[in-house]
Amino acid sequence: MTYPPCPLCHETEQISVLDSAMPRRYLACGQCYLAYMHPDDYLSADEEKAYYATHENSIDDEGYVGFLNILLAPLLDLIEQKEKTIALDYGCGPGPTLSVLLEQNGIHCDNYDPFFFPKALSPPYDVITATECFEHFHHPEDELKKLVSMLKPGGLLALMTSRWSNAEKFMHWHYNRDPTHVIFMHEKTINYIEDRFGLSCICKDEKRVVIFKRK
Repeated sequence: MTYPPCPLCHETEQISVLDSAMPRRYLACGQCYLAYMHPDDYLSADEEKAYYATHENSIDDEGYVGFLNILLAPLLDLIEQKEKTIALDYGCGPGPTLSVLLEQNGIHCDNYDPFFFPKALSPPYDVITATECFEHFHHPEDELKKLVSMLKPGGLLALMTSRWSNAEKFMHWHYNRDPTHVIFMHEKTINYIEDRFGLSCICKDEKRVVIFKRK
């Protein structure tokens, strides 16, 4: 049987089926270890935007702010403060919050979201964050190329996205219950991204945070 190629590395041979409790089809790449939804099961753009609009995240939500601090705390430790540090929160959603937290720490931050803040960007940036964003990329190779191209040499790319580990856990994983989650990073996907996009992983936790530095 022929499966759609991996959307990150375009592998076509080393592709296997991942079982899920959800009524959608998922595959796993044996080269970059990305897991991904079959493109025929994607929501339409209108359905996707409507789903995001139900999110009520904001700076006034203490739980959400605490969640973002899982990424923000290690990121602030790595940022080299200078007279003017410029950041971008990519995929900020309808209620930008991380940008406010960065501003509170003296870091100017632009917001961008293809659905809610589709404004022109002003690269290069010292820092780019993408929190709970990577898993929504329909074209992750193109998105990562774009993000890296907007980073200054030595700049930081901070991602927060839950990583899958094995087929057994994927079957009942809460993260693939969301119909807008179409790709899933694996621990070994981090290594592929480093090699493919000229990045070095300088910080990661066990579940969802990974911070790259552009070489």
